[in-house]
Formats: sequence, C-alpha cells, structure tokens
Amino acid sequence: MRTDITPIPGCPGASGAPGEVVEPATRTLPDGDALPARHHLPALPPSRTVLDVVVPVHNEEAGLEACVRRLHAFLTGNFPYGFRITVADNASVDRTPQVAAALDRAYDEVRAVRLEEKGRGRALRAVWESSDAPVRAYMDVDLSTGLNALLPLVAPLISGHSDLAIGTRLAAGSRVVRGAKREVVSRAYNLILRGSLAARFSDAQCGFKAIRGEVATLLLPLVEDTGWFFDTELLVLAQRAGLRIHEVPVDWVDDPDSRVDLVPTAVADLKGVWRIGRALATGALPLGRLRRPFGDDPRDRELAGVPGGLARRLLGFCAVGAVSTLLYLALYSLLRTSTEPQVANAAALLLSALANTAANRRLTFGVRGRERAVRHQAQGLVVFAVGLALTSGSLAALDAADAGASPGSELAVLVVANLAATVVRFLLFRIWVFRPGRARPAPASRPSSAHPATDTPAPTAPPAAPAPGPAGHDERTRA
Repeated sequence: MRTDITPIPGCPGASGAPGEVVEPATRTLPDGDALPARHHLPALPPSRTVLDVVVPVHNEEAGLEACVRRLHAFLTGNFPYGFRITVADNASVDRTPQVAAALDRAYDEVRAVRLEEKGRGRALRAVWESSDAPVRAYMDVDLSTGLNALLPLVAPLISGHSDLAIGTRLAAGSRVVRGAKREVVSRAYNLILRGSLAARFSDAQCGFKAIRGEVATLLLPLVEDTGWFFDTELLVLAQRAGLRIHEVPVDWVDDPDSRVDLVPTAVADLKGVWRIGRALATGALPLGRLRRPFGDDPRDRELAGVPGGLARRLLGFCAVGAVSTLLYLALYSLLRTSTEPQVANAAALLLSALANTAANRRLTFGVRGRERAVRHQAQGLVVFAVGLALTSGSLAALDAADAGASPGSELAVLVVANLAATVVRFLLFRIWVFRPGRARPAPASRPSSAHPATDTPAPTAPPAAPAPGPAGHDERTRA
C-alpha cells in the first residue's frame, strides 16, 4: 500500500515546487537491512532542518491557525535547531485546507500537505516516511501538552541516547488536568497493555511523540494501523525489538472539544491489541531487522574480571528451568501411564529439552534470529544427553534399591537429579553452547565501526543525521 502526500494547491512541496507529489518511502524491507549504531547528530547551521514536527488535522479549521502560530513562535524563540512544521490534513471537508495553505504561505518553516483518506496514523506514517529530517515528531492540534516538554522530548534522540521518545501523563512528575472519565479510561487501557502485551511504557496514547529518522524508516512499514491505535502499535513493536524508549513527564490540560469518540476507539484498540498479540506470538514480525548492531549496547562489551550479565542470565535460566521442569514432570506423568519409566523419562526429557534450549537461547542469552539455531539445538541435545544420563542413572539406582518403588518416589528422585542436571546445563550453555561472543553476532555487512561521527548509515537506510554535504534535511514532522 502506498499513500501519496500532495501539497495543498498554491503551496510549495518538499522541494519547493508547487503541486509536487511527495511519495513516502516504500514499505518493503530489503533482506538484511538493519539499523546503524546510534550517534549524536553533528552540529548543523540553523538553516538545516533537524526536527520535523507534524500536526495531523481533520476538520480543524477553528483551532488550526492559533495552534500553528503558537507552535511556530515557540520554536522560533526557544528551539536551538532548524525546524519545520508540517500540517497533515487527512480528508478534511471544512476550510482546514485553506487555513493550512494560508499558514504555508505566511511562514517559510510551515508546510501544508493533504491526504485524501482519513486516519491520524495514516497521516503520521505518510509524512514521517516522506521526511528526511533526522528527528521526526508529532503533537495534537489542540496543544494540550505543554510545549516546554518539546526540547526534553527530542534531546535524547538528537544526542543518540534513545530511539523513540514519548510524553507521558501518568508519570509521577506529570501535571495533568482532565476529567475522571478520561483518567480512568487512560489508566485502564495502559493496564490492558501491560497485562496482554507486557508493555513497559506508561502512556501509549499521549499525542506527543518523536522518533529518529532511521528508526522510522524501518519501523513504520511494520505498523498496520492507520487510526488511533497507530501509537500503541508503534511503541509495542519498538519495545519488542529492543529499542530504547525515553519518557518525558508532561503538563497536560484536557481539551473539552476533543473529537475522539471513546467507544469506537476503545473497540478498535482492543482489536489492535489482539492482532499484535497474535503476530508476536506466532513470530510473524521481522523485529530482528530493528536491532542495533553488535557493539552498540554496552552489554556487548567484555570487561576484564566482570562476567557480563551473569546475574541476569542466571535468573533467566532459573525461570526457564522452572517452567521446563514443570513441563517435563507433566509430560513424564502423562507418558508414564502408558509406557515404562525409562521410555517416559527419555521422551519427556527430550521434548522439554528442545523447548528449554529454544527459550534459553532467546530469553536468557539474547540470541535472536535463525542463524545457528540448528547448531544450538544440536548442542542442546548433547546437554540433554548429560541430563538423560543423570536422570536415567538415578532411576536405575532407585530400581536397584527398591524394585517396587511408587511413582511418587520416582518423581522425587527425578526432581533431585534434575536439579543436578540443571546446574550442569547452565554451565554448558554458558561456556559452550552460547559462550560469550556468540550471543549476538555482528552483521557481516554492517560493522559497528562503519558509522562515523556524522552518523551517516549504509546506503540501504536514509541518513540518521544530515551530513554537511547533501541537501534535503529541511522538512518537519508533526508535533
């Protein structure tokens, strides 16, 4: 699917040509494409655009002019980088296009574009994909969020510290004025996200967000929603991909004239939660392409005398081990009703070992993708053989001591034997199967040293920051 962004007649396009059609980036991801390492954006002259602020609007003729004038005055007087304000009109049927066109003519830093289909998410994705600003943001037209939070919002993206940034109305430092109904709905929605999708961000729907350009290029094609759930889907996918999301407490005053219809929006959001949960559970999303290269994370580095991630990995291994032990015992009890103890033990241990290796590979040792997966499972089977020898030997010893031992005695012996096998399994996983240096191999085509201070990525991705030579970083996104 492709969305065309058309500058409103009489207004200059992205390159200054009247009536030009700006086409967003394609939604197909080339194989092997990945994010570059993060770097601080280089110092740029004020004439070069760093921030593109998008204001998505639909039938907002009454408040649009005041919003843009206030935002422009604030950015002109307080923002230390080049900026642009893009008014993204999605299928308005009132005078919104005319108001946007007048603002476009009045300010050099304002651009007005129109989409013929309705949808806030559609407008954001289309403008963000077509923008070449290194930082892209958006805010709602009612300016409910205090503008003093804008620089704290984009500063972590400019510095290279974070990949996305969101304003939050639910943090301890936020100061919010709104009715009880919206407060309850907002908090209930975020509880649903935490319970169903394991979301760790505090406020999915606050209309105040920013994203680095190279992240937008690879993340946006994975986002399907075109309405209000767009924000949530964007954040959930970013979190699951391991990207860093920065949160900024905001001052927020409820707009009594809000156009959001709560019931249909809530139903659509719940459908979106179900869709995303199913996609994540089935592994249908290629989130591995959004990973930063090996070496970008300080946990990738080996320090003398510091066993990297030992405590975290041990806790993860214990959690996986507890679950796989329960699975093993359940399988053994089920198989024992129809077969001999040794056969039931071997089959239950084999099935639980395969699941244990896969879970430890992903959750404990952080290995993602299919590379070396078969080899890891083969090595895991060797570890399984050690566990089989321990548990089978324990059963043989029990049978020699008491030929008529009860199933309860068998289970007790197996629990003790499995504890010993667990210790051996962790040591073998750590020093052999997933030994340091194999957990997250660097992509061969994208070494971490290939990105100099100018933060210019490989040709498959657009520049994460504008370099001194090429032109084009002069667009703005939605605030």
